[in-house]
Amino acid sequence: MHDGVNRGRRNFVSTAILGIAAAELVIARPSSAQATKAKPVRPGTNKSFAPLKEVDAGVLRIAYAEAGPATGPVVILLHGWPYDIYSFVDVTPLLASAGYRVLVPYVRGHGPTRFLASETFRNGQPSAVAVDLVAFMDALKIEKATLAGFDWGARTANIVAALWPERCKAMVSVSGYLIGSQEAGKMPLPPAAELQWWYQFYFATERGRIGYEKNRHDFTKLIWHLASPKWQFDDATFDRSAASFDNPDHVSIVIHNYRWRLALAEGEAKYEALDRKLAASPVIAVPTITLEGDANGAPHLEPAAYANKFSGHYSHRVIKGGIGHNLPQEAPQAFAQAVISVDAY
Repeated sequence: MHDGVNRGRRNFVSTAILGIAAAELVIARPSSAQATKAKPVRPGTNKSFAPLKEVDAGVLRIAYAEAGPATGPVVILLHGWPYDIYSFVDVTPLLASAGYRVLVPYVRGHGPTRFLASETFRNGQPSAVAVDLVAFMDALKIEKATLAGFDWGARTANIVAALWPERCKAMVSVSGYLIGSQEAGKMPLPPAAELQWWYQFYFATERGRIGYEKNRHDFTKLIWHLASPKWQFDDATFDRSAASFDNPDHVSIVIHNYRWRLALAEGEAKYEALDRKLAASPVIAVPTITLEGDANGAPHLEPAAYANKFSGHYSHRVIKGGIGHNLPQEAPQAFAQAVISVDAY
């Protein structure tokens, strides 16, 4: 689950955007390009991907799904925690049918993705996860792609767009600007806001690590319910994603990620220069659409709190209908449409 922008923790707002009109707030000038319309799809229509592929990239052997024409413009879809590539199981065929080459990688510690060496530190540092994405693109000889994600995936897209804008054609980011730092994460919040982060504080303890290791299925299912309180997912839908959490490095990666955010765990020295740049909350210049569900049960900021972090063509859309944190799986047509629209900016 995302950390609601560590940079903006002092300005925490309520966990849902209720009563906001389902309209697009356009910050930059309108584009003259006409975007294709995403086809209607009922969430949950698709149950599987084509056989997965693998590629050695950086310190990982990354497993990923691929769909669409090999020569089409590339879109990379990025999942978060506790989710996996099935968040995009309905989005992927929509984009493929629109002519995109769609790539959906498993993040480190999830699904079949594995570290190439047993001695590699199991690091959940956000900058490390972003470097994984750049390595993935390099391994597949992709110079530039549209990046679209939510939760950890949105943060990864933000980081790549900010630090390597030449690799990011455009971006879709659920819940806005998610670049943070350890220093910002040290700032206390009001008690009601701190309550939203119970799992982060739980993970800070050895009891929490052991508890997550022992109860990860029930734990992650609880997060799904809390983050998407109006999403009536069935057991089969959850279980398809929960299988990804059996990855042997999953607990180590998740625990390190949340401890690192609170400066309770060290990162790796090779990422320090990147983290210094991210601590400055860099502005993102690539064309961007941010999305928010009208029933997101995870902590998040109002769009006005981060609109000035996007200096290029930018718009924000609220997706109505009881849509929670796992927006691409709950509202696949709206998510796919955002990708198609931002590609036309």
